[in-house]
Amino acid sequence: MKKLFLVLVLASNLLIAQRNVSIIPQPVSLQINQGAFVIDNSTAVKFNTADKELKLAVNFFSAAIRNISGKTLLLNDVAKNNIVFKIAKTNGIGDEGYTLNVSPSSITIVANTKAGVIYGIQSLLQTLPAIRTNEVLQVPCMSITDFPRFKYRGMHLDVSRHFFSPEFVKEYINLLASYKMNTFHWHLVDDQGWRIEIKKYPLLTSVGAWRVDQTDKVWASRPQAKTGEAATYGGYYTQEQIKDIIKYAAERNVTIIPEIEMPGHVASAIASYPALSCTQQQQLPLTGGNYSGMSSNYCAGNDSVFTFLENVLTEVIALFPSKYIHIGGDEVEKGPWKVCPKCQTRIKSSHLENEDGLQSYFIKRIEKFINSKNRKIIGWDEILEGGLAPEATVMSWRGEAGGIEAAKAHHDVIMTPGSPVYFDHYQAGPEGEPLAIGGMNTLKKVYDYEPIPKELNAAEAKYVLGAQANLWAEYITTAEQVEYMVLPRMLALAEVVWSPKENKNWENFNERLKNHFKAFGQRGLHYSLGNFTVSIKPSSQNGRLFVDLSTEILNAAIYYTTDGTEPTLSSNIYAIPIEINASLLLIASTILNGQIMGVKAARQNFVMHKAIGKNVTYTNPLSRYYQADGPNSLTDGVRGTAAVGKYWHGFNGDDLIAIIDMGEEKNIQNIAIGCLQNYNDWIFLPQSVKFETSNDGNVFTEIKTVNNPIDINTKSVMFDFKTDFPILSVRYIRVTAKNNLCPPDHNGAGKPAWIFADEIVVE
Repeated sequence: MKKLFLVLVLASNLLIAQRNVSIIPQPVSLQINQGAFVIDNSTAVKFNTADKELKLAVNFFSAAIRNISGKTLLLNDVAKNNIVFKIAKTNGIGDEGYTLNVSPSSITIVANTKAGVIYGIQSLLQTLPAIRTNEVLQVPCMSITDFPRFKYRGMHLDVSRHFFSPEFVKEYINLLASYKMNTFHWHLVDDQGWRIEIKKYPLLTSVGAWRVDQTDKVWASRPQAKTGEAATYGGYYTQEQIKDIIKYAAERNVTIIPEIEMPGHVASAIASYPALSCTQQQQLPLTGGNYSGMSSNYCAGNDSVFTFLENVLTEVIALFPSKYIHIGGDEVEKGPWKVCPKCQTRIKSSHLENEDGLQSYFIKRIEKFINSKNRKIIGWDEILEGGLAPEATVMSWRGEAGGIEAAKAHHDVIMTPGSPVYFDHYQAGPEGEPLAIGGMNTLKKVYDYEPIPKELNAAEAKYVLGAQANLWAEYITTAEQVEYMVLPRMLALAEVVWSPKENKNWENFNERLKNHFKAFGQRGLHYSLGNFTVSIKPSSQNGRLFVDLSTEILNAAIYYTTDGTEPTLSSNIYAIPIEINASLLLIASTILNGQIMGVKAARQNFVMHKAIGKNVTYTNPLSRYYQADGPNSLTDGVRGTAAVGKYWHGFNGDDLIAIIDMGEEKNIQNIAIGCLQNYNDWIFLPQSVKFETSNDGNVFTEIKTVNNPIDINTKSVMFDFKTDFPILSVRYIRVTAKNNLCPPDHNGAGKPAWIFADEIVVE
């Protein structure tokens, strides 16, 4: 009986251990053993007291145990159960790796540096309760060998668009550190707010850090400030506060990289010191996304601008010990440079080719100064324009193309593409979710991300330092919303950049995530439960159209209808791909534990017509960012949805000119093309659409030109341009959609708009 009891106890302990070992990111090697180590008031921490770095790690761990249990650990005392921290030469784990061994009588963490010890501690803490508790603190017996895949593992926070307190910045850093992210990209300067104290230029914070409070309005719809209105919204960090935050981060092995934007996105600096712009006209701080009549670039032809920036950067470098200084370099509106005498003189005197060359001149001049201070620059991928600065590191955000180009040129790269690591995008819904800037980056989409593009060979791939998620704050106004947007997506990215690629497993990650959800709840953190919206994915097979349905929610079922009614528990249960052989509306919902989940069911329109599956060629290339499901997406039977990035072909600045080859002459009597208008995204219906037909593919006859009947200021609409005519026998159809310009009161007034098209319907 005693033996049976012992077996049952051992089995129970092993189950407890397995249940509690939910470490994220997944360690390189993890073996769970029988038994557990108990932390109590007699537990001692042993370490080399002469090692100051190790002492910092011990202090961090002791404080964490005190916070969750109230227990005070003994230091280098005689005890029955010991926790040992060592910094010792250990092969194969690098500077940030560690080994963690737990037996019933001891816990030992060994690493080559303090960083590794901290990461071992973070893994250890993930096996313990998240908040103060009276329960016994048990650490499962286990053996871990662990080290990161990438050396750069970053999270970004925009504090310019919305200011977040020093206390919350520390909370954010602590979240990063908990999941072994080692870099905090602090976006301190942008058009709508200057957030860092610069003693030499006090107006940057007394003027540039404050704006008229219009947080009750959507970002893009906020009117500009008027003279006399009180600038009450904002804030900034004093240099003493910044030093304190840097120290806090360093204790957790998080390096802070400050971003000081230039040469664009600096309307806050220009509001403070108008002489920095090309026009030198006074302006009030921006309230949101309305840039009409505002200057947002430094004057690249004015030497006093460089004096100003060198003085600013001198104070920044004195504060931040990081190797890198981020100088922005993105979205520079070069129009003012084209008409600025000083900028044009600079282009001529410096033998530059154009305004792209002027931007390159600006970045290289700043780089030279920063290099003189023994630091390096990071910039967004626009710094490639006009020629890359010699030692610059590129953050690739407009997809991966910039990163690929930089890596092939042997420049270090940090991958941070909008899809999937912009965490200001929706992660679920979007129905029922907080209003976001757009896009859809779900937890699974983040988890499936691979930072090394297939276009790079092994030698080039070494220049990819890692990846980073960005959190822009135009639509994020509270600390609670920051938490919600990063949790749990940050955990998925943490596993992407830390764990071996071959160790990743979506189902296993979800199982481990359950304990972290519980911890978030205990700590009062806000987080997303996941994306319950069904994914509807069409595919063509031998000229037939099928639809795959899937959900990210484990152990859930999918119910669907094709008659336009909402799914119920008595609707069709999805099992195999659905063949679409008629025009219909498919609606699908996720069912979990007998309940319909999510706010609104997923919907997708399908239309059957004579051009389905036919080849499409374009006179002007479509955008590499908006290709839907490939070149023939205009004849796949799939209609676009309100989601901008889904099932839409995008053209920027050029007309859409598409020719469909029907394969043989067919009788037709109407043609239509579906287009999208989304005012805030610079997407406008075309001015007109011309429909033409041909039998030889060379000589086309116009059927009709349909002018746009929709008001250009309409915020959002999907509209079909169409024409009916007597039956014709034709083989080729040409559709020309003439591009529009952004309207006068738009942020991009007078600039080329986007055309988005989803389907050319031929009947």
